[in-house]
Amino acid sequence: MRPTAPNSTDPVAWNAYLAEGNATQARKRVAADVLLRDPGGRVLLVNPTYKPGWDLPGGMAEENEPPHEAAARELHEELGLEISPRVLLVVDWVPPHGPWDDQIAFIFDGGTLGHEEAEGLRPHDAELSEIMFVAPDKAAAFLQDRLCRRFDAAMRAASAGIPAYLHDGVTVM
Repeated sequence: MRPTAPNSTDPVAWNAYLAEGNATQARKRVAADVLLRDPGGRVLLVNPTYKPGWDLPGGMAEENEPPHEAAARELHEELGLEISPRVLLVVDWVPPHGPWDDQIAFIFDGGTLGHEEAEGLRPHDAELSEIMFVAPDKAAAFLQDRLCRRFDAAMRAASAGIPAYLHDGVTVM
């Protein structure tokens, strides 16, 4: 049982109380992906070397890193792109699965790349083996089920201009 909060006028006791709560509360893994398009409206998919199946560009946030900054960092590291995510499209709570605890997954809209930028895009590190642009209606053939549901929600959110909140890829709000 957690002790009663001390009076906040005692900064040492107050900070110790808050630190205890911080140490015992759940921590979430955070993934931050980006929906990027080419001038023809095709979406960018990447093929990671460290897991099966294709993915959206992005990756895991580092400790105390905001999701939108994680997405921008991953785009820079893996693809050499300097893009700041523009709009939040999806927040998906992913329940524990396999050896993993639960996770919060974000998808941000990265906009449309210029023709030359899209044509010249290549993997910049060993985490990606290849990239490709595909028509949105063909993406399902390359994405695992959970990500496919999240991708579909992101495409709907991009069209509607309203972010989606999901539980394991299923729209809740």
